Amino acid sequence: MISPVLIDAYALAVGLVVGSYLNVVAYRLPRGLSTVRPRSRCPWCAGSIRARDNIPVVSWVALHGRCRRCAAPISWRYPTVEAATGLLFLACALRFGASPQAATGALFCALLTALALIDLDHYLLPDRLTLPGVAAGVVLSPWLPASGPLESLTGAVIGAGILILVINVWYWLRGEEGMGLGDVNMLAMIGAFLGWRGALQTLMVGAVLGAVTGLALVATGRLQLRSRLPFGLFLAAGGVVVLLLGDLTRGLFVGP
Repeated sequence: MISPVLIDAYALAVGLVVGSYLNVVAYRLPRGLSTVRPRSRCPWCAGSIRARDNIPVVSWVALHGRCRRCAAPISWRYPTVEAATGLLFLACALRFGASPQAATGALFCALLTALALIDLDHYLLPDRLTLPGVAAGVVLSPWLPASGPLESLTGAVIGAGILILVINVWYWLRGEEGMGLGDVNMLAMIGAFLGWRGALQTLMVGAVLGAVTGLALVATGRLQLRSRLPFGLFLAAGGVVVLLLGDLTRGLFVGP
């Protein structure tokens, strides 16, 4: 029998590598670039990054956060995303054990991370991630809280429907769009993975996190009252909370 420590270490290592790729996805996908070729390059000197300088987290620390060729600074965001993805994969292993549930949960976390990063940078939630994510949620639903294709499809429909309703009510009350169809598709994807209960829980957690963050930024003068926030970032955070603490949030928000 494989030691649980080795399984957790493997999940962490895979997450670090996936996190490195998610950095590439977040940068290239919105620009219509391939996420596979060419190899990663320094944005300052355009020099190819060697394999030894592309080890998640370790290389950034070893290089003191600077390019080996031109000594230009490398953003702290790269190792942060790598470490965060590694920890999310580890959390899935701890939550679900060595199982298909853990692998499916890790895929879900990877999709949420990529969408959060892109929305943070571009206020964009690409269909190239959300729509395949809906399909993946339906196919893999037996191994997540959406315990079958029917519940998964129901979760996707309710997730999309509730946000469409919110968008229309907001437009009727305020005469302006509060969210876009990208948010609708993202919550549909979350519903496909977590079921309709999970979609509603995610929306509630995301709304609370968004409201608290927005008020804090307004209070500190870093944001205007009518400024936009990347709501996909908060939906992603809510999805992770519901995935990893599903029993707690189910009792807290939706009932037994």
